[in-house]
Amino acid sequence: MTIPFKALPTDNVRALQRGGADAYGHRPERQVSDGDGVPCRHCLKNVAAGDAYLVLAYRPFPELQPYAETGPIFLHAQECERAPEDAALPEMLESSDYIVRGYGRNDRIVYGSGGVIATPDIAARAETLLERDDIAYIHVRSARNNCYQCRIERA
Repeated sequence: MTIPFKALPTDNVRALQRGGADAYGHRPERQVSDGDGVPCRHCLKNVAAGDAYLVLAYRPFPELQPYAETGPIFLHAQECERAPEDAALPEMLESSDYIVRGYGRNDRIVYGSGGVIATPDIAARAETLLERDDIAYIHVRSARNNCYQCRIERA
């Protein structure tokens, strides 16, 4: 099974880069990267030292509901190319481990599916989860701060 890592859609990212409102109705904040720990959720690469980036509230769910977590993410302030949807582990996943958690078609957490997984094992864990009928997609999230990183779906 191919495990495609999915970045944020380009249309949504361009709107935010042009000053559009985030999940809380605010304009994204603009910062300058020190080159450490600023992963862009569009190109799935880290923002280089000295480059501008945006900090904003993001909710990776289609509607408000009890499980619709909202949290901070980063994007390049300037346009960047969307990462291809392929099985290559995104460059930005530099930590030793991440939360990998399954969600159902109703966009709710599938209890028992989540765990802190070593980075090299993310694809294998995702493949195992996606074999289950009750899991529609997966989030990869920071194991330290629970920040949304990217989504995994069936190919």
